[in-house]
Amino acid sequence: MSYTTESIRNIALAGHSGVGKTTLFEALLLAGGAIQTAGSVERGTTVSDTDSQEKARAHSIDSCVAHIDRAGYHLNLIDTAGYADYRGATLSALAAVETVAVVVNAINGIEHGTRRMMAHARSRGLACMLVINKIDFDGADLAALVDTLREEFGSECLPVNLPAGHGKRVLDCFFHSEGATDFSSLAEAHQRILDQVVEINETMMGTYLDAGEAALTPQQLHDAFEQCLREGHLVPICFVSARTGAGVHELLEVAARLLPNPAEGNPPPFVRGDGTALEINPDPKSHVIADVFKIVNDPFVGKLGIFRVWQGTIRRDSQLLIDDGRKPFKVGHLFRLQGKTHVEIEAAIPGDIAAVAKIEDIHFDAVLHDSHEEDRITLAPLAFPAPMFGLALEPKHKGQEQKLSNALARLAEEDPCFRVEHHKELNETVVRGLSDLHLKVMLERMRERYGVEVATHPPRIAYRETIAGHAEGHHRHKKQTGGAGQFGEVFLRVEPLDRGVGFEFVDAVKGGVIPGQYLPAIEKGVRQAMEHGAIAGYPLQDLRVTVYDGKYHPVDSKEVAFISAGKKAFLDAIGKARPVVLEPIVNVEVAIPEHNVGDVTGGLAGKRARIMGTDTQRGGELVIKAQAPLAELIDYPTELKSMTGGRGRYSLDLSHYEVVPPNVQKQLSEAWKPHVDED
Repeated sequence: MSYTTESIRNIALAGHSGVGKTTLFEALLLAGGAIQTAGSVERGTTVSDTDSQEKARAHSIDSCVAHIDRAGYHLNLIDTAGYADYRGATLSALAAVETVAVVVNAINGIEHGTRRMMAHARSRGLACMLVINKIDFDGADLAALVDTLREEFGSECLPVNLPAGHGKRVLDCFFHSEGATDFSSLAEAHQRILDQVVEINETMMGTYLDAGEAALTPQQLHDAFEQCLREGHLVPICFVSARTGAGVHELLEVAARLLPNPAEGNPPPFVRGDGTALEINPDPKSHVIADVFKIVNDPFVGKLGIFRVWQGTIRRDSQLLIDDGRKPFKVGHLFRLQGKTHVEIEAAIPGDIAAVAKIEDIHFDAVLHDSHEEDRITLAPLAFPAPMFGLALEPKHKGQEQKLSNALARLAEEDPCFRVEHHKELNETVVRGLSDLHLKVMLERMRERYGVEVATHPPRIAYRETIAGHAEGHHRHKKQTGGAGQFGEVFLRVEPLDRGVGFEFVDAVKGGVIPGQYLPAIEKGVRQAMEHGAIAGYPLQDLRVTVYDGKYHPVDSKEVAFISAGKKAFLDAIGKARPVVLEPIVNVEVAIPEHNVGDVTGGLAGKRARIMGTDTQRGGELVIKAQAPLAELIDYPTELKSMTGGRGRYSLDLSHYEVVPPNVQKQLSEAWKPHVDED
């Protein structure tokens, strides 16, 4: 099927875990004619859940791309994971679409993931819609749920269709105004959404007031509806039962007739190398600009880079550049994705989602282009949560160190929230993720895909050090060994900066007492000392170092001398500037059954946590918001599981660093055996 950019719709299904996104994804593909039989999550036969871990756990872990060609339209659908543990893949998918369809469980209503995905979509300037699933389930109060959604997300949330026949079918209320529904009325819902749509355009409003609804053309209605979505003036609500198929065809109709196409959505935030915004033109004849939003290391196809085309046309056998354009590659094969099936195509136009294989230099968030005029263009980064949960690991079998390193690198390529750290001073490899479950899945994948088994243990907490006061330091480095010697003398001062600022190095030397060529060496020495800390062996941060005086020798002064002088002068100053240890404080959100609230809040209080508030959810669930030191949460997954009978879940995001209590600082300092290089 041939199509144009105006015929494309890009939609991500998002939301809380267990709302039925994958089942809905399957139902949409079936209704659109993309598959002949709907698969089952329980049996592991769906288009999207193809990984062995997904089948074993019966939930999505990665995002999955599939498409529907229907009635002249090309719909790209992305199924995303609902668990907060896999948010990296879910948020990555938002960089490829115009619309986010946030799926809501008709029984449970608004859940933690519902709020999170609505916030992410709105922050990215994407069109949002709410899809209420499981409308045929007993106990679903759909009228009350619509009211709750409007209270939570704003009065701009309005139904564009309504359930009828006790959830057995769904009736459109945007283009139609007659029919019996399960609640409200088609006429009332039709009038409400029509009023919302026409008021954004004065000309259209005038036509509507003067001549009535009949004077408005379908194209005018589409354009106004799309503008409302783009401006956040409207969040349409749709009703479906993915299980029975009720409302699925109607949802496809809404997507095709009303949702924005790639030429209508808010422009993506591309930035030039100099920091200025770049305006993207979805013209198939322009220079190519595409963004890689997903990497898959396929054992059969090789490394697969999945991208969204924003401008220009990518053709098979064409030549593309990556990021700064240093190394071009030829598009030997161009694929369209249908789950794990790769369909070879000749070209990808603006709005298309496609993939290239076996390009080793391609990486997540890479910008692909075909002209050096677009070198150093980047897409404004998504706000990924910081991976705070860590495990130190080592191979179980000797001789697999390189194999382990390669496997970890492959896994890190695929997930922006999975990080690998190598701590040289401890000879320790640490992997970090969003939760214990996240890391468990990644390590199981490593065993299955790459044959590497590891032993794990808790890593050192990522403490930091800083200073609480001002001080000055001095050191003269002098060596004479028979020939040319070494000489360098440095005077500097240190002062604390606000938390999170980092490090500043200031040159305040006057009169040429230290030639400018040696200032980088002094900074290098300071940075070396900062890496190893002052009182507990952790990196120093949030301070300013100002070099203001010193001496040099025209013959004996060398870079190495000023590196040593800078390091020792810095350590001299730090020792007098009241150094303190900082610990990472995380935002904790714990979702639990209401009857466990006392045990959980008491447990958090015992971990030096500050309770920030609670939110009551439908279905007897409570979300506790708190801030706590990360060091106190090492064993929290096991504790929470024990307290809630396995029903509790939590998420962590780095908030800030705070000074540790004196007793903790004393313990850390006593445990550290500092090593100081001798001159």
